[in-house]
Amino acid sequence: MNQKLVRDNILEIIKLSWRKPIFHIAQEKEYKLELFNKLLEETNEVIQEQKNKEKLKEELWDLLEVFYSILKLENISFDEIESIRKNKLLKNWWFEKRIILKQVLEK
Repeated sequence: MNQKLVRDNILEIIKLSWRKPIFHIAQEKEYKLELFNKLLEETNEVIQEQKNKEKLKEELWDLLEVFYSILKLENISFDEIESIRKNKLLKNWWFEKRIILKQVLEK
């Protein structure tokens, strides 16, 4: 098993199954790296579960938890992100029209 960032209660769950976890506590640099690895992992899991709505909801929750952890680590408030989102919506709008851009030709 490769090392990976796990949720805070995982050690207790492992111990309850009569197994012994081998772990260390990450310093900030490693924690940041592992959070971004977790972001990729959770994003892939969202993609894999796109056909199963119940599992998709769980994976989206996991993705959101990683997102919130990154915000906390970087000392960024959700309000800051929401403000950026709203400003970009005014400029770029949404994805509601379902436009798939195929190519942009030069004039």
